[in-house]
Amino acid sequence: MSISSEMVKELRDKTGAGVMDCKKALQEADGDMSKAVDELRKRGAAAAEKKAGRSTGEGWIYSYIHPGNRVGVLLEVNCETDFVARTEDFQAFVHDVALHIAAAVPVSVSRDDVPADKIAKEREIYTAQAKESGKPDNVIEKMIEGRLTKWMAENVLLEQPFVKDPDKKVQDLLTDLVGKLGENILIKRFTRYQIGIYENESE
Repeated sequence: MSISSEMVKELRDKTGAGVMDCKKALQEADGDMSKAVDELRKRGAAAAEKKAGRSTGEGWIYSYIHPGNRVGVLLEVNCETDFVARTEDFQAFVHDVALHIAAAVPVSVSRDDVPADKIAKEREIYTAQAKESGKPDNVIEKMIEGRLTKWMAENVLLEQPFVKDPDKKVQDLLTDLVGKLGENILIKRFTRYQIGIYENESE
């Protein structure tokens, strides 16, 4: 199938990938735009996995104040080189993540970072709810674990649907950026400030 420049441009606009990568993905997908997007994301994920262990000693500490001055975010995102930290793509990503944190109120960057006391509190609530069902203990435990898993997906930054594009998770944005910029990139930590609330700090 012939791949037109308009098709390549459309795929570039959707994914931010390079011209040749877009053309190759479209050729492999026989012109199917959806399949081509999936293919580019798979490549980005593979690239991100290869780069995951590389040192990230550069990056940005970024402050975002939401309109109205009642919510603010202080965010650190790391990369490998100062060159990448100064790129428009990296800085736009950092801004978008800060905006997302202000709106979506995550409790941590990843599951590993969720404070133990928050997990214990949620487990206590779900245990009480599950016991009211009158079901056997083994079923109750599965119910508790299922609700905890759902809570994690809703409250952990990397697993949350991105506020500007709910079809993607924040992790998808990160993976796409790593594939595009060719460096390991890490959302290190954040603190979310809200008038009268003193929590939502991730280390």
